[in-house]
Amino acid sequence: MEKWVYTFGDGKAEGSAGDRDLLGGKGANLAEMCALGLPVPPGFTITSQVCSWYYENGRSYPASLEKDVEAALGHIAAVTGRKLGDNARPLLVSVRSGSRASMPGMMDTVLNLGLNDETVEAIARESGDARFAYDSYRRFIQMYSDVVMGLDHSVFEEILEDTKANLGHDVDTALTADDWKGVIALYKEKIEEELEAPFPQDPQQQLWGAIGAVFSSWMNARAVTYRRLHNMPESWGTAVNVQAMVFGNMGDRSATGVAFTRNPSTGEKKLYGEFLVNAQGEDVVAGIRTPQNITEEARLAAGSDRPSLEKIMPEAFAEFCAVSDRLEKHYRDMQDLEFTIENGKLWMLQTRSGKRTAKAALKIAVEMAEEGLISREEAVLRIEPGSLDQLLHPTIDPRAQREVIGTGLPASPGAATGEIVFSSEDAEQLKSEGRKAILVRIETSPEDIHGMHAAEAILTTRGGMTSHAAVVARGMGKPCVSGAGSLRVDYRNETLLAMGVTLKKGDIITIDGGIGQVLKGAVPMLQPELSGDFGKIMEWADGARRMKVRANAETPNDARTARSFGAEGIGLCRTEHMFFDGERIIAMREMILAENEKGRRTALDKLLPMQRADFVELFEIMNGLPVTIRLLDPPLHEFLPKTDEEIAEVAAVMNVGVEKLRERTDALHEFNPMLGHRGCRLAISYPEIAEMQARAIFEAAVEAAKSTGAPVVPEIMVPLVGLRAELDFVKARIDAVAAEVMREAGLTIDYLVGTMIELPRAAVRANSIAEAAEFFSFGTNDLTQTTFGISRDDASSFLTTYQAKGIIAQDPFVSIDVDGVGELVRLAAEKGRATRPDIKLGICGEHGGDPASIHFCEEVGLDYVSCSPFRVPIARLAAAQASAKPAG
Repeated sequence: MEKWVYTFGDGKAEGSAGDRDLLGGKGANLAEMCALGLPVPPGFTITSQVCSWYYENGRSYPASLEKDVEAALGHIAAVTGRKLGDNARPLLVSVRSGSRASMPGMMDTVLNLGLNDETVEAIARESGDARFAYDSYRRFIQMYSDVVMGLDHSVFEEILEDTKANLGHDVDTALTADDWKGVIALYKEKIEEELEAPFPQDPQQQLWGAIGAVFSSWMNARAVTYRRLHNMPESWGTAVNVQAMVFGNMGDRSATGVAFTRNPSTGEKKLYGEFLVNAQGEDVVAGIRTPQNITEEARLAAGSDRPSLEKIMPEAFAEFCAVSDRLEKHYRDMQDLEFTIENGKLWMLQTRSGKRTAKAALKIAVEMAEEGLISREEAVLRIEPGSLDQLLHPTIDPRAQREVIGTGLPASPGAATGEIVFSSEDAEQLKSEGRKAILVRIETSPEDIHGMHAAEAILTTRGGMTSHAAVVARGMGKPCVSGAGSLRVDYRNETLLAMGVTLKKGDIITIDGGIGQVLKGAVPMLQPELSGDFGKIMEWADGARRMKVRANAETPNDARTARSFGAEGIGLCRTEHMFFDGERIIAMREMILAENEKGRRTALDKLLPMQRADFVELFEIMNGLPVTIRLLDPPLHEFLPKTDEEIAEVAAVMNVGVEKLRERTDALHEFNPMLGHRGCRLAISYPEIAEMQARAIFEAAVEAAKSTGAPVVPEIMVPLVGLRAELDFVKARIDAVAAEVMREAGLTIDYLVGTMIELPRAAVRANSIAEAAEFFSFGTNDLTQTTFGISRDDASSFLTTYQAKGIIAQDPFVSIDVDGVGELVRLAAEKGRATRPDIKLGICGEHGGDPASIHFCEEVGLDYVSCSPFRVPIARLAAAQASAKPAG
């Protein structure tokens, strides 16, 4: 029979950390901690397989699950001496989600389950604290009604605020047990009024309601969005963890907190966290009350006058430090811990690998390798390649004038400027318009996930370093300032009051997440310097990878940037990008609109020295590294004059009438130019274009070789080849020009001629094309377009719908379609090598900077990947990881 439920507690567990896929991260780690003998409240985990069953069978459960859960409740009762629903010693439990990968706050949780009108009295008698008992009951009603019954929590918050106002209190802790009884009565009345059903008193009904709610939350909007953003499959499902409650809200000797074994923002090897006395765990992460520092050192550094955990509960603190150290050594990674202290006794509620900034990840990986905790190879594998983007974002120029309008906690480093928005919807709207938004909220919640992703940075007036905003922003690599309590947000009027200044929606502010400042207006930014821990990881990665990493670059600035990030050459120089400035665009239009070859050559003579100078500079910057130059590729319509002013300007240069020139422009119009007269088709129709470009390349190679002393071996790429005869025709022109230049220069130039594989026909005929081509560069942007028959410029209008409906897992223009486009790449590589064993193979589409696609390239055995300059570090790291851990 299938095993649906796994128990843990009292130093024993049926699962372990290795069962993450089955038990989820939370359940697997609870089992592991229990087996290590750590203080873990007993409980059980319903496997993620039940989640799959639940959705595959009309939201029902396997027949034996109810019996299995009953037996597991018996296990908790045997350990605790408590029973669910018992009127003398009632068992209260928490019901939490647990996917195999952390999804902080995305799914639902229910605490204090098992309380009803009778068990609350038993808890009051047993604890000797009626106030605690009835406060816990009202929390349960509020949470359960929201999560399970669908009654929004704001309904209850209004009742609570009205009650406090009527009693003259401004904090929850001032309410007495009788006050809480009154609140509970009002809650129940509201539930009956809104839902036409009473709040359930049967603990078994409560339990199954909560289990169903957790499974249902796997498909809620915020969880679906989070999975899409982090490429997590829907098929994983979530486990459900049911665990005996322990209480951090039983008075001044109780507390709850969240901590990291190292600083998640900087990576510093110091215990880092926050706690609240007399509170439940949700109070800490929600930022409802301002938390306190765990360590005395952190308290002093923050200038806080509120005591640390180290000071007020030294014994529990010492035990927690020992547990933290043990867990980090056991898991060999920085841990994110949740704990509760109940009447002085420490209980561990969760451990998991902590989310961290890229800067912290590098420091932690390097230091753990140097401590001997992990190997250098493991250190390289520990860094998420995409996270390096965080290091490439601007920071505020230290010389800039700062008009500080508010300060808060430096929750996630980096800096960003943008327009103030107060809702996630507005953040998304601005992003769709190409504008930058700063999401300003009192506090964020999981419902804000889409807005946080769209925004450049996040600012909250509530919450600590472990609040929802802080944790999610760090995971996304977004700058964040949290807990900026001096600021006032007015959602209704869409204003932000800051130090006497009222800012409106649309006003510009800058967030400095590194030091927790909010600045008025835009300020100058600087690009970061990549050294130290970054340099060590990159050095270790370069030693581990097989594939080379080049950059797509055609400007001197791009080339220098690429070199500074460790590029080993240029894999794609798009020559058309060199024709759009100043005199060049006029000469280009003159060439295109000429009526004969003589006219075209006259215009090309103007362009030749410009192209040559461009190539000389690129060759000199690359100083002997390979440079792949693609001949003119785009359809000519992209260069044509569009306005009356532009047409008149070209007509004057060509000394022809405006109307005649307009007729010529209209004649060159194409209905589907991306599949029209472009690529090698231009070089065949107008060989003089390819000849000019080839001459510019070879003359530049001669000049750069003399100036640098490093031999230049240009790689000339002929685009959009589908027929071997096309490549033969263009290559013959290139070879003829090469011979001319060598004769003129009196020296030999080594060079390669190859093609870009971007058409399915080229892939299936690669064996024939390789007879002429000395290298293949896979242009996977166009290969994806031509394979799918999808325009990447228009695909966003429906591909998001495809993803939402499960038709595709991810956008094929972002990560390579391994089964289709990838199969063509694999086929072309095999056929090319069969004809020419030493053929050089690379990829230059956007996929060249995507880690998952790079893994595929390693599997196929390509020689290099080429990507945008700022993605070179990502590609270097991903290539190393692919060498160590091949795809599949």
